[in-house]
This record gives sequence, structure tokens and C-alpha cells, in this order.
Amino acid sequence: MCDYSLHSVASRPARLGEKLVTTSFRATATRGFAAIDQSEVAVCLRPGTELAFADEVDWDRPFRWFRRRTGVGRLARFRQVNVNDPYVHHDAIEFPDGRVVLLTRLRHGQRATVVQLPVDRPAEHAAPRAEGRAAEILSLQARRG
Repeated sequence: MCDYSLHSVASRPARLGEKLVTTSFRATATRGFAAIDQSEVAVCLRPGTELAFADEVDWDRPFRWFRRRTGVGRLARFRQVNVNDPYVHHDAIEFPDGRVVLLTRLRHGQRATVVQLPVDRPAEHAAPRAEGRAAEILSLQARRG
């Protein structure tokens, strides 16, 4: 997904193995991911997409110069937060320790690779088993008359 503030920016879905960079997009007040060779096109991630950053991930923090920096690693999973509020940023990454950081707070110019995309479930398998079983029973009853 791409955050609400990037709807006016050209975008496309992420691809497995793709190299991305955090960037600011023209005419917006937000940051996101772009392909290294297409900095004007937002690369949208689906919840569950896993990223491996080239270096330790860094983001804007209040009073960061006065705090000891604690590392969170280089691996993160994309997720969405505050989805019920249409007027705030939703796109975020979550680290293995549970820490969540909005994409718009990530420092500009960080490089990451898409290492795993979420699994898409076919529509026929997404139905709960109970509904499928109920339809099977109704079908058998109709055949018996």
C-alpha cells in the first residue's frame, strides 16, 4: 500500500529482490520507498512485505542527540497502523523487537531490498471451511431429493 499522502504520486507495487531507497516525493510532506533508478515513482508495499536494509535503520527521533542510540537491526516487516483514522500516516515498518516506525520518519537515502512478499491466497481458499462444508451438505441433500 502507499500512504494517503502519496495518492498524487505515480506508484507501482514492489517486486521480490528489488532494491529500494527511502525518499521524499515532490509536492508531498511524506517519505516512502522508491526504486533506486526511479526516484519519482513510489514503490508500494503490502502488509507483510519483509525488507533487509543495507545498514542499521535510522529515523527522525525527538531529542535524538541527547539519547544513546540503540540499534534495532537491519530487518523489518512492512505493516499499517492507525487504519481507522483517514487523516494520519498508515505506512510503517516493524522490527523484530516489536518497535514500529512510520515510513515518513525514516531518514532519507536509506537502501533496502525486498526479501519476501506476503502470500496471496486464492479467493476459493479464503472462504472459511464451515461455509464450504455447509454448501457441500446442502448439495448432497438436494441430490437425495
